[in-house]
Amino acid sequence: MTTATAETLFVTELFASIQGESTRAGMPCGFVRLAGCNLRCHWCDTPHAFEGGREMLLSQVLDTVAQWRLPLVQVTGGEPLLQPGCVPLVEALLAAGHTTLVETNGTLPITALPENCIRIIDVKCPGSGMSERMHWPNIQALTTRDEVKFVLTDRADYDHALAMIKQHNILSTGAAILFSPVADMLDPQQLAKWMVADSAPARLQLQLHKIIWPADMRGV
Repeated sequence: MTTATAETLFVTELFASIQGESTRAGMPCGFVRLAGCNLRCHWCDTPHAFEGGREMLLSQVLDTVAQWRLPLVQVTGGEPLLQPGCVPLVEALLAAGHTTLVETNGTLPITALPENCIRIIDVKCPGSGMSERMHWPNIQALTTRDEVKFVLTDRADYDHALAMIKQHNILSTGAAILFSPVADMLDPQQLAKWMVADSAPARLQLQLHKIIWPADMRGV
């Protein structure tokens, strides 16, 4: 991947599908998956986005999105904020009238993003191997339109998530909090039991797209 600019993006995938995660799960959604990531989570399900990608002009990406005629669009990765064109892309999507989600791994400041987009921070737990990389000042930047996702592999991750919610006062931001079990590592039934027993201040999230389609299928 050569150097990206504000007008150039390196894109791993562009596709229209059903939103599989977040509080908007189940809604038709367009996806712009940007290439490049500064983390290597043990359970990552998108290693094909680590590097490379197809070089596209910002205008080309916007033209493709417009053809889908979908009100909801998500910018994801990899880590989208690594590319300087991410913010102009989000601004352009908002200007075109799209409800725009941006999923970030939480290691880079989210304050560069427009506040009227929906910022989804994927807080890394110990099971990811990347929990020490979090940029915790991001929590203070959250608003009630934003979301915080904890991907969990086991009880230790679950307990860590509860501790981080309390330590960083995430509830006070009003952002939605989601607990997502890693497929084949944490049984959703077990996670549900823990959440009920603890009155966990979060909602259980399953990856809907992996229920509808094969778990390793791309472009969905």
